[in-house]
Amino acid sequence: MALAERLNEILAGLPRGWERARVDLTIEEPEEADRAAIILAPATPGRSGATFHVHVASGTQRLAATPEMVRRVLARLDAEGIRARIRPVGHEEAPVAAATVAEPESRALATQWDALVARLPLDWSDLYAEVELDSTDFLERGALLLAPVNPARYGGPAGFRFRAASLKGYGVAAGMARRCLERLDEEGITGRLRPLRVLSDTHLAATQGPVWLVGGRSV
Repeated sequence: MALAERLNEILAGLPRGWERARVDLTIEEPEEADRAAIILAPATPGRSGATFHVHVASGTQRLAATPEMVRRVLARLDAEGIRARIRPVGHEEAPVAAATVAEPESRALATQWDALVARLPLDWSDLYAEVELDSTDFLERGALLLAPVNPARYGGPAGFRFRAASLKGYGVAAGMARRCLERLDEEGITGRLRPLRVLSDTHLAATQGPVWLVGGRSV
């Protein structure tokens, strides 16, 4: 069975309402693993030797690769004659409250951080997030309070973006990110927090971590 067809079979067997699934892909000829890594790169998998850990997202949260993206890279493996086995590892379902109740706009930013982290895969390693403040009047003070996360100005007129790392690598520690957002709450600075990109189970090799290109800039 083609790898993309096997993925379809796995996803079809998940319960209704699944949000993220993890599948493991093991290359049958270990010497082909490096070539497979290049092909699989758009799906940002984790890797352990000849086994790749791929997260698949069902919706538009952008917390993992879409099913279509994963199908494309799996089809390329088949086309390149790289033999592999794919198996399901687990899945996460969308919280009922999040699916049925609109979240209030005025939630504290630290609380939004807690909710965001709770929705990430357990093995998340790198997060690129955005804080959109409710007013440009908050920009100057907000930049000062967020200084430890090394905020960068991107996007809208009142937005900051930053990177966080769960254990090691490039980005502020998760606890420090939460504390900086809590400082905004303490001064009545309101806004919305959203994840932009997330990687899971990354392994550093003579580097501080992965780099994303956004608008031609490294972040």
